[in-house]
Amino acid sequence: MQAAKGRAFIAIATMITLAACGGKGVPELMNLRSGQGPDEFAIVPPKPLEMPENLADLPEPTLGGTNRTDQNPEADAVVALGGKPSAAGGIPASDGALYAHAGRFGVDGGIRATLASEDLDWRRDNNGRILERLFNVNVYYKAYRKQRLDQQAELARWRALGVRTPSAPPRKPNEE
Repeated sequence: MQAAKGRAFIAIATMITLAACGGKGVPELMNLRSGQGPDEFAIVPPKPLEMPENLADLPEPTLGGTNRTDQNPEADAVVALGGKPSAAGGIPASDGALYAHAGRFGVDGGIRATLASEDLDWRRDNNGRILERLFNVNVYYKAYRKQRLDQQAELARWRALGVRTPSAPPRKPNEE
């Protein structure tokens, strides 16, 4: 009887060990390992070449600078939505007061790094139970459950106050 329990324990431990060795890896790297090559859809083609009207008006090339045929997704999105490409990436004059009010207490340039390190420390202190770590169960959402925002309840709260919510989905016919 003891030998059967020992064999069962060894078999379970072997299965867990072998299951832990089957990592998923990065899909692009998995493609390269299988010999199928890189993903062609991940390559963004440049814009078509154009001949300028006057070659003397071209700017001097700069090391690490941009090229006229380089993609600029932000400016392309602004144009697609009917805006001016020169407005991409800047703060419009109409939003200057809002921007100044938001930064009135100063702006910490390293806030992302600070938040990332605090988050990492918090997750290390709240790493979960031994089985969660053993079976690689993500406890991230469970850890932040008290801090999450219920989107639908918040939307209902703002609508009850009479605030317009143009970016939210429209009300359903059976809603008040």
